[in-house]
Parts: sequence; C-alpha cells; structure tokens
Amino acid sequence: MKIPLAYQKTEYDCGPTTMMNALSCLFDREIIPPDVVKYIMMYSLDAYNERGEYGKNGTSQMAMMFMTSWLNHFGRVKRFPVHCEYISGSEVFIGHNSKIVDGIRRGGVVVARVMYDVWHYVLITGCDSEYVYLFDPYYRCRPYKMEGVDLIVDKPLTRNRRVRHEILNDTKKTMYAFGDPRIREAVIVFNLDKSKPAGNTAFPE
Repeated sequence: MKIPLAYQKTEYDCGPTTMMNALSCLFDREIIPPDVVKYIMMYSLDAYNERGEYGKNGTSQMAMMFMTSWLNHFGRVKRFPVHCEYISGSEVFIGHNSKIVDGIRRGGVVVARVMYDVWHYVLITGCDSEYVYLFDPYYRCRPYKMEGVDLIVDKPLTRNRRVRHEILNDTKKTMYAFGDPRIREAVIVFNLDKSKPAGNTAFPE
C-alpha cells in the first residue's frame, strides 16, 4: 500500500523526511523494513548551527553521502531492492544528458538539495520538457508569488510543487535553485525490482 508523503515535523528535518519520502514513493509500506526508518534518523540531523546546537543546521552533505552508502549496503545484505546513486557538482542539473532526468525516466526519484531561504532537501518525482514535479516537505498552503513555481494540492502520493527547469538550474541562491555548481548534490533512488535500464535522458512527453 502506498501512503501520502510526509511533511517535516520541525524546521530542520527536511533531509531525513525527504529520504523517507523517497522510499515511500518507490515501495509499498509493507515492504519498507523498520530498520531503515531507525537508521535514516540516526545518521541525519548531524549539522551544528552557529551557536553550536546539534541538529539545528539540518543534515550535512557528508551525512547524505553516508546514508546513500548505508542504504546500498543494507539493500545488498537484507535483500531489500533499493539502490542509490550520489551525484554532485556539475552532474546536478535538469536538461538533456542529465542523470536526474535519466533517473526519473528509469522510474527512480531524486533527493535534491535546493535553496529555500536556507539549504533544503526536496524530492523530485517527475519531469517534462518544461517543469520538474517535486514534493517539498515544508508545508505551505499559500500560492507562490514567484512565477514558475506552483502548488499542487491533489497528488499527495507523489508531488506538491511544479517548478520550471530554469529555476532549479539557477546558479544563484534563489528559491528552489540548485545554486553554485561546485556545491550541488542529489541522490537518485531506485526500486531495483521496478527500475528500467540506464541510458534514456530524453524528457517525458
């Protein structure tokens, strides 16, 4: 059974919430082992703020890399059909020959770090030639004033935002931008039982 994707419970837990949403999007609830929930929470929320308060700067890139590696190892050992690919830097963009587009075309989802006042994790679940469709775990009910960003209210299992490609590809610290190409990161997550072969980077119609 698929369940609605979750919203973060604090100002800081977008990282673990989005990683859990990736699994909820790909797997039925009955399939997800409880160990995964435990360890995703254990390995995230590791970043200190400027006051030295633990967890109040969210989840670091190092923690996201570690969770990627841990999930791959867990999947092999426990025969849970998950596979993650961590990408960074100039690999993180929306366009032709994009690993993100290829991952979506193959049936995966993408945990991506974007700007939203501060660095923030969202789940990319779909794309077409103009828009990317994502689930943002930060709850909002007011429409955006920014052109090219729209709320979606009727797809709780997969998406709640629609964002134009150029907004995500922006190199500045604007809302939903990947930002500076030197520090970009994303994790492509697959259900190995349902993923398609690699190599198709064309946009879905």
